[in-house]
Amino acid sequence: MSLLVNKYAKTDFTSCEDYFENFHINVPENFNFAYDVIDELASTSPDKDALVWCNDEGEERTFSFAEMKKYSDLSAQFLKDQGLKKGDMVMLVLKRHYEFWWLILGMHKLGVVGIPATHLLMTKDIVYRCNAADIKMVIATADNDHILDCIDEAQAKCPTLTKKVFVDKSKKFSRDGWIDFHRELDHTDEHFVRPTGAEATQNNDIMLLYFTSGTSGMPKMVIHNFAYPLAHIATACFWQNIHKGGVHLTVADTGWAKTAWGKLYGQWLCEAAIFVYDYSDKFKPADLLHVIEKHRITTFCAPPTIYRFFIKEDLTKYDLSSLEYACVAGEPLNPEIYNQFYAATGLKLMEGFGQTELTITIANNIYMEPRPGSMGKPMPHYDVDIIDDEGNSCPPGKEGQIVLRATRDNPPAGMFMGYYRDDEMTNSVWHDGLYYTGDVAWKDEDGYYWFVGRADDVIKSSGYRIGPFEVESALMEHPAVLETAITAVPDELRGQVVKATIVLAKGYTPSEELKKELQNHVKHTTAPYKYPRIVEFVDELPKTISGKIRRVQIREEDKN
Repeated sequence: MSLLVNKYAKTDFTSCEDYFENFHINVPENFNFAYDVIDELASTSPDKDALVWCNDEGEERTFSFAEMKKYSDLSAQFLKDQGLKKGDMVMLVLKRHYEFWWLILGMHKLGVVGIPATHLLMTKDIVYRCNAADIKMVIATADNDHILDCIDEAQAKCPTLTKKVFVDKSKKFSRDGWIDFHRELDHTDEHFVRPTGAEATQNNDIMLLYFTSGTSGMPKMVIHNFAYPLAHIATACFWQNIHKGGVHLTVADTGWAKTAWGKLYGQWLCEAAIFVYDYSDKFKPADLLHVIEKHRITTFCAPPTIYRFFIKEDLTKYDLSSLEYACVAGEPLNPEIYNQFYAATGLKLMEGFGQTELTITIANNIYMEPRPGSMGKPMPHYDVDIIDDEGNSCPPGKEGQIVLRATRDNPPAGMFMGYYRDDEMTNSVWHDGLYYTGDVAWKDEDGYYWFVGRADDVIKSSGYRIGPFEVESALMEHPAVLETAITAVPDELRGQVVKATIVLAKGYTPSEELKKELQNHVKHTTAPYKYPRIVEFVDELPKTISGKIRRVQIREEDKN
């Protein structure tokens, strides 16, 4: 294990019990990841691979830790030269381009608040974000006219947005009113000096702000402080099983918090190389599998959708022998996907659970034997429980809401600081020493947690409580089903009935016969009362811009 990570946490445990009892994160005063990790590694291991990047056009680049220090210093100086200072808000819309890593580290060094965002935003989304957070600068990729046009349109309605920067490594692009990042770097001093005094960062300063992609309502602004990266020691070491010298690939756009989980902090604390596959918007599973075999990826993490596509491929065509470990998060993992991937690769998918507000919270850690369909057990750096509506801890087998025991004035490393500029929203989910995740689960006799659904998604039919995830998992076992969402439809007799909205796999067409076949399949796979009385076949499911299914939209459309 990395000597560096051992400065901040014990990492050598003899058993799961030893890990649960003795894991602790040491947060030093005024910790700054960019200086205390990246610059430290640039000093001790300057030539070691830090970032390995490729795109789907055949381009490849590898950056050492010494180069990451150089380019993060340049980025910090560039931002300072543009008049930015500690506490200023800057939005990054850079897809998977390697400049994202230069800039986010440079922001940490200067104390500028980084706001990662997706290139799928529309003008109204940008206006909302800029005004909600008083964003002063947007840095965007030049290879997407859509996002540049939207930013230009939004600026007139955003009084704080005074700087627009584009990133284009060819230096051949130009646009009125925009600053060329790469051209400016040619004239920037690379010897950035760490700020001192009032300009130096402190642990409780805001480091990151994420606009959540919630399934309803306007996005909330989740803020994290400078101690946040250290909580990802648990993410990388004890969930993703990353080791010094390994090559880790997490599938995520830089606009989402999953990048912080799998492509930034914990992996570099473990002294592994972060691998970035900068593919276009159209995901091709075969291309990603070729990347894994060509670049000898050792650890891999992706949402269930990616594995769903993988098992539809002929995995025997690919040499995946370099893969030592595979994890899954983002949405609940259907047991059928677990079983098919294990049969094809011999790898047990290690599921994990968390939120943008947190780091890895519940997981099948490296000392555990996973149970297909289970999220695993709570990670030891958080105090996690399941409680009922009266606030009592639920015994094994009883459903309740997942909560974390933590106080606002002294939260553990990794927990968010609250929702920026929204005390009412913060207090609604975090009060009386409890943070309410909004997710319903139950635990078995051995302490494994099993996901049921979002609190708003649980279906109450004829006195029964039906979790959508269990019905979705049953349907996913049928070869005709590619994707499905389970929702409730109001019913005068039963209160609510179960509806399945289904995207069919290739080779299947909608029919009454198939509908009945799928209903009978659920009856024989799980409790008969859980079967979907209503089945609708669609070409695609409504999703948020982060790719999560919008069950609330399905419910709203059913009311009309």
